[in-house]
Amino acid sequence: MKKAQTSDKTLLHVEKREIIGKKVKSLRDKGFIPANIYGKDFPSSSISLNNKVYRSAGETQVIYLDLSGKEIPTMIHKVQTHPVSDAILHVDFRKVDLTQKLEAPVPVRIINESEAVTQKKGDLLTIESHILVEALPNDMPHEIEVDISILKEANDEIKIGSLKPAGNYVFKDDPEKVIVKIAEHKEEDLTPATEVEVAEATEEKPEEAQTEDGEKSKETPKESEKAQKEEK
Repeated sequence: MKKAQTSDKTLLHVEKREIIGKKVKSLRDKGFIPANIYGKDFPSSSISLNNKVYRSAGETQVIYLDLSGKEIPTMIHKVQTHPVSDAILHVDFRKVDLTQKLEAPVPVRIINESEAVTQKKGDLLTIESHILVEALPNDMPHEIEVDISILKEANDEIKIGSLKPAGNYVFKDDPEKVIVKIAEHKEEDLTPATEVEVAEATEEKPEEAQTEDGEKSKETPKESEKAQKEEK
């Protein structure tokens, strides 16, 4: 399985897959990824492709899959990964019509530096990692560059509406949606916590009563009350 690429086209050679179910683990052990192709008016097909070849393909670009000598224009629709190792387990390719526009989430790439971060110790917060884009398949951008050099002060932000498309595509997300912003940097308080004042437990002190000889007795109120009743 080889990959051929020109400036305008990415071509992946894939093979029809007969192995399905739990047996696909044997494919992964050999360095291949089980996958499927589906689309409108296209019969779903099970395929496999080389892991290294797949990783070189962009997730938002048109990928031509060479299956039995036929080139099928597709885009990656879904990638299933292992929850621990992050290894690719399965990929769904969607056959696309090159004459019809479609929508896809495109990753954001931060470029340049912000004065608010480098000089004023602000914290850069990335609010949105992808932006929904509409375009013809071949016009779909690989990524959206966001220049943060315009961020000068804390609370400065960049919204989708302030971006200018660099190609034949449009943004479909809310223009007011914030992509990145500068937050005031807060130093972590490393001072040991002050001792918590503990209120002293108050105990009821025994009532002091004088005896006939002038000495003080330490009878509790209950004991005093009992003695008075006995005297009666």
